[in-house]
Amino acid sequence: MRGNIEGICRTVLQRVTPDKREREEIEGLARKLERRVSSASAEFGVETKVRVEGSVAKDTWLSREPDIDVFMRVPASIPRKSLGEVSLQIARKATEGSEQIERFAEHPYLEAKVDETRVNIVPCYDVKRGEWLSATDRTPFHTDYVNKSLNDKLRGEVRLLKKYMKGIGVYGAEIKVGGFSGYLCELLIMHYKSFRNTLEAFAEHKQRLVVDIADHYSGRERELRLLFKEPLAVIDPVDKGRNVASAVQQQKLDTFSAASRAFLKEPSLDFFYPPPTSKLSLKELKRKLENHGSSILFLVFGKVNAVPDVLWGQLYKSQRSLRRLVQLNDFNVLRDAAWSDEKHLSVFIFELEQRTISPVKRHVGPPLERKQECEKFLAKHLNGDGTLVGPYVDGGRWVVQIRRKHVDAVDLFSESLKNGGKGSGVAEKLSESIRRGFRVLADDEISKVYGENDVFAEFLTQFIAGKPRWLESVKAEN
Repeated sequence: MRGNIEGICRTVLQRVTPDKREREEIEGLARKLERRVSSASAEFGVETKVRVEGSVAKDTWLSREPDIDVFMRVPASIPRKSLGEVSLQIARKATEGSEQIERFAEHPYLEAKVDETRVNIVPCYDVKRGEWLSATDRTPFHTDYVNKSLNDKLRGEVRLLKKYMKGIGVYGAEIKVGGFSGYLCELLIMHYKSFRNTLEAFAEHKQRLVVDIADHYSGRERELRLLFKEPLAVIDPVDKGRNVASAVQQQKLDTFSAASRAFLKEPSLDFFYPPPTSKLSLKELKRKLENHGSSILFLVFGKVNAVPDVLWGQLYKSQRSLRRLVQLNDFNVLRDAAWSDEKHLSVFIFELEQRTISPVKRHVGPPLERKQECEKFLAKHLNGDGTLVGPYVDGGRWVVQIRRKHVDAVDLFSESLKNGGKGSGVAEKLSESIRRGFRVLADDEISKVYGENDVFAEFLTQFIAGKPRWLESVKAEN
């Protein structure tokens, strides 16, 4: 649906603003959870101050998408190394009988599904402002600051920004996403005063954007820019030493800027509610891969014994290392990605210009003026078994042609991963899983995995298409 920005925003706002019945349900559940956590804390002999924080406490949550964040403020006398373990015991007891997932930020916390609502039970220390002992200690102060600063109109603008960011895939500060947090959205609306103004600011964003709502660095702009060198710096009003936007990856920032330009030019509900991905049939998948021109390799492995946040950190670290491995062996990487269901299946995807390359490569040595280095180069290559041609002088340097160790990317991956990827930069938890078994599949060899997992099939369909859904929608209607 197309329309003017004001009309689209009114439509979205009606959808994302909770009605009276939904508010009563969520607020009732939040109070019940506060009581449960307080009771469980007392049972374990831990003195806590329990309070709901986050979007529910600030009334910036989206209809039908509530997350309830229950914080336990514990005494500073509890050792830092024990904070996660103590809080997990309390959280598990408070949400007994519910689906539970252990997550990890700076320390472990529990996510549970209670009455079909996602609940996070998070520990922090009961400290004064600025006397932080853990990252989560700031959260109650964030809640108080936002509640003091936002009125009902601005809360509506926050809801629009959150829904828009979810629609274009840049919402969420967790490692898997690397995008904009809810608190960051609230601060941006406080600064720019509206959803539209925020998009206009980021649509014009080029090199660097700095926001200091509380004027911590008023008159000290040079100091501010020296302290915060990220492309987006939003200074925390409750902690002048913290950049709230530090978790935002460059790619997510760029996506937000590009999507903002497109929306402002041609507003559409599809930015907020992107059409679902229609996965390719197996026949279509095979045809697409055959006609793609490049070669797509898949590294498939099973369960990784790590909580989701640790898993995604290790996936991205390993992805970067494997990309370097491929490039150092002279394969040209067009794109790469990581995917996981966080339970039983994980996949790395590498799209290469070619799966196989020439067995011979040109290797350029030192310039002739570097006498000592030239002598070493000649000593190595004059009688070297791997030297096919040369040494000879070309362009003022010694040059040889040598045989490549790997000419097939499948063989490169298979050999590099056979011991769990040891020496190739694969992260520890992934290495353990790969050691238990992995497969390297090329192009339509992925068909069986594709056919057995609908979520992966949607991801791969989107990867093959390449363009974001919001851009596809804009172009389809031109």
